[in-house]
Amino acid sequence: MYADNTLTPREAVRLCALGTIAQGPMHYADLASSVRNFISRITGPSLDLLGTSIELLRFEGLVDSVDGAGMEDNALLTISEAGRAEFRHLMTAPLRPASDLSKLISALKFRFLHLLEPEDRIAQADLLVETSETGLNRLIDLRARITDEEGYVGEWLDQEIGRAESRLRWLEDLRERIALNA
Repeated sequence: MYADNTLTPREAVRLCALGTIAQGPMHYADLASSVRNFISRITGPSLDLLGTSIELLRFEGLVDSVDGAGMEDNALLTISEAGRAEFRHLMTAPLRPASDLSKLISALKFRFLHLLEPEDRIAQADLLVETSETGLNRLIDLRARITDEEGYVGEWLDQEIGRAESRLRWLEDLRERIALNA
């Protein structure tokens, strides 16, 4: 049986917030602004994605207040050990190809990949290559079944295949660079 363990929109926001704060302490308002700005530039404005509260992360013990109580006094926040574990769990989740959420999660993985341990970085690079190969193979398979009588979809697929091949080459190069630096 197939279990879909890809991230939900709520988890993508959590990943963005935890990864952002994992880079160093931030005040509540700065963290909320950083998360909102990053996500909205990848996916466009989305109430579904931006409805998650930073305060909830504090309540769940994923971030700690260094000074202050939270949103009301713009507390300085740091990531907790539980937050680091949750960050790793979210960062290592698989991708679902070809969705806006996957694009956001991919961007988050690239943004925070350097924060993982070397073996996790290599595993994530492998996952990114594998996901890209799977998507490319699906496009190639679909293209083989398309005829000229089906409108412009063949041309669109040719363009998508070219982009997917270029992305795969870039990911394979990135994987090699990560492995060399591990």
